[in-house]
Amino acid sequence: MESAVWRGDSLGTPVTSTVSSGFLVLDAELPGGGWPCGSLTEVLQVQSTVLEWRLLAPAMRALVEQDRQIVVVGPPKAPHLPGLRQLGLDERRLVWVDVQKPVERLWATEQLIKSNAAGMLVSWLPQARQEQIRRLQVCAQGCDGPVILWRPAAAADEASAAPLRLRARFGLDWELRIHLLKRKGPPHEGELALPSVPGGLQDILTPRLSHPSRLIAARHSRDLPHAVGSPSSRQPAGRAPASH
Repeated sequence: MESAVWRGDSLGTPVTSTVSSGFLVLDAELPGGGWPCGSLTEVLQVQSTVLEWRLLAPAMRALVEQDRQIVVVGPPKAPHLPGLRQLGLDERRLVWVDVQKPVERLWATEQLIKSNAAGMLVSWLPQARQEQIRRLQVCAQGCDGPVILWRPAAAADEASAAPLRLRARFGLDWELRIHLLKRKGPPHEGELALPSVPGGLQDILTPRLSHPSRLIAARHSRDLPHAVGSPSSRQPAGRAPASH
């Protein structure tokens, strides 16, 4: 099938479907224009539970509007329902699988992938090994929705069977910074900036607070010593001029 042929110098177009990430800039860099179905996506970050919902909420909202369920496995912190509502997520379509032991997280994730019952499956697997990721990728090929695995940033140095890998972090101006570590297509240089003001802040942020980086830069410039100046002619206190 010609559509299944991927040229290494262009973005791959997967045979399976995708779900838009909700960020136009990110969709433009993802093969197929969104989170892929039928395969794994790994998202790496330094600290867990700080940006997962903000990155995935737009796609989750679209799936919930289609009456599809979102299943989360082993989040390090319990989902905060008021916060989810601010992101536009209906908690009635959210299934939380509360498992904390690595072996239980892995088992639950694999069984849910095989059942193919979720519009999106999100799992936290910080200690998964390469062969375990490979097995999940094989299972995910029969999954109709995106399968998102959250891994620690240190996993970037490990080989992975996941066709799509991203590194995510916060930016200073309420944006998410995304670097594509692996995709079907040419290497991705630099970072993508995704606007992502936390729910509830959009309407109360002043123009100045909307760009904290400008405030920091202005303060830094005021604190810098003058690079050009003339020596002071004043004598240090308590010292008289030298006599000849």
